[in-house]
Amino acid sequence: MTSYPAGTLGIDFGTSNSAMAWLGHEGSARLIPLEGDALAMPTAVFYNLEDSSTHFGRDALRHYLEGTEGRLMRSLKSLLGSPLLLETTQIGHQQISFQDIIATFLATLRERATQSLGTAPRRVVMGRPVHFVDDDPERDALAEASLRQAVQSVGFEEVSFQLEPIAAALDYEQRLTQESTVLVVDLGGGTSDFTVVRLGPERMQRNDRSADILATTGVHIGGTDYDRQLNLAQVMPLLGYKHIGPEQREVPSRVFFDLATWHLIHWQYQPKAIAHAKTLRTNYSEPRLHERLMQVLTERHGHHMAHEVEQAKIRCSVENADTGIDLSVIESRLEAGLGVADMQAQLHDLLSRTVACARECVQRAGLTDASLDAIYLTGGSSALRTFQQALQAEFEGVKLIEGDLFGGVALGLAYSR
Repeated sequence: MTSYPAGTLGIDFGTSNSAMAWLGHEGSARLIPLEGDALAMPTAVFYNLEDSSTHFGRDALRHYLEGTEGRLMRSLKSLLGSPLLLETTQIGHQQISFQDIIATFLATLRERATQSLGTAPRRVVMGRPVHFVDDDPERDALAEASLRQAVQSVGFEEVSFQLEPIAAALDYEQRLTQESTVLVVDLGGGTSDFTVVRLGPERMQRNDRSADILATTGVHIGGTDYDRQLNLAQVMPLLGYKHIGPEQREVPSRVFFDLATWHLIHWQYQPKAIAHAKTLRTNYSEPRLHERLMQVLTERHGHHMAHEVEQAKIRCSVENADTGIDLSVIESRLEAGLGVADMQAQLHDLLSRTVACARECVQRAGLTDASLDAIYLTGGSSALRTFQQALQAEFEGVKLIEGDLFGGVALGLAYSR
């Protein structure tokens, strides 16, 4: 049996969802339940201003969507490497930094691991994307350092990092019976990462696996980018996006881009942003569109809209059928359509760039498609039907294997040496 360091907690701190796995003395990693029996939970924090409580995951989303007065925070990972990270935001009567909000979420993960294990974990392996920030090594290093600081601040004594696609490969390797050369595809909420790696039962015995990693690439595109694009294309026109005003000019678009971006939505609820949105009234030929925009901002419906877009995207993909985006929170019976053709058209450029990054990885490895035994998919966004179709078209004849989309990286992190 392969020997691994006992007592390792793997944490996949994701843009959209997070998961944890534990590798104990038994030598086989297992996922840790995070919410009831659920083995993954949304990376979401809700500050309840009605009773000063703090909620996480699905519980956070439930409180927000039920209309509880408070502040919802999502896509926290997207702030790593950003100047916004050390800025503070007002929550109730307090000013809290985004770094501290990330630490609060990580502290909850550690507490839940402790409850499940009966002991507080000391050693943790954190997942990280190939690039937190594209084409900026300094900001990328700052992002990892910030995450390390947050992890250490909640009580972990030994902290190390592993690339998320390599972690996914280590999980997949546990099920292999012969040597294979695999393109690992890890599509999360914020990044898409690729690794070409040699895997197999005999290679598992090696302490140093660096020679088995033939190439890695990554691009800062993920599920939240797909959501934003669909939000802009299908929903925001109902608030005035691309609306031509009385002077034959489009309404200024910045507010719509920010309102469709998870980690920027809350900024649009600030008095300064609302005051600016009011000044846009003269840019509209149709007053009702501006009224909807102001209603969304003043009644704080932005997160609700983003959630409905995400759910419609999932339905459209899973059912391979046209669906609707429910906007009745803004106006009775208001709905935006989302069709299969819409998904393909609106996501084409993002998917093309993502698939091109996969192709670059194989090229860097010096391989042809015939040299690949499989393409292994992990990360929630890799389940998107339009992505799988685009990937299969690029790598025709190479079999796609869908792994544990939400738990595979965490399991592989626990196996990391």
